[in-house]
Amino acid sequence: MIAIDTNILVYAHREDSSWHKEADHCITNLAESSAAWAIPWPCIHEYLAITTHPKIYKLPTPLKIAIKQIECWLEAPSVTLLSETETYWPKLSEALKNGKIAGPQVHDARIAALCLLHGVKELWTADRDFTRFKSLKVRNPLITS
Repeated sequence: MIAIDTNILVYAHREDSSWHKEADHCITNLAESSAAWAIPWPCIHEYLAITTHPKIYKLPTPLKIAIKQIECWLEAPSVTLLSETETYWPKLSEALKNGKIAGPQVHDARIAALCLLHGVKELWTADRDFTRFKSLKVRNPLITS
């Protein structure tokens, strides 16, 4: 299963992003395939916080439109939302210790732990900070090499 990080969601939604076309293509392909893919709940929260923030965007996305976008993604029959379970803490604790995490990096550790907990094979992100989580395969689908 592939999981999608916040930045890919934001780029796919915001047409003013220089990565919009590539990110939208990635998510559309996942949504239209029968293969399982996932969005961690913290990425949904962060997507909403970023796209509607007036200090990040001169013209932020209205909340109603940002919510509608999430609802469109969630209509894909093969998508799953990743959330904490009773066995989440050991995964988070391990990610924090192994990644030598502190401060704002805890948010990334949370996403990594959710992915590991739910058996995600690959996290698609443009954030290189996730490489500190050695047990999680990370790929930037926006660049080809």
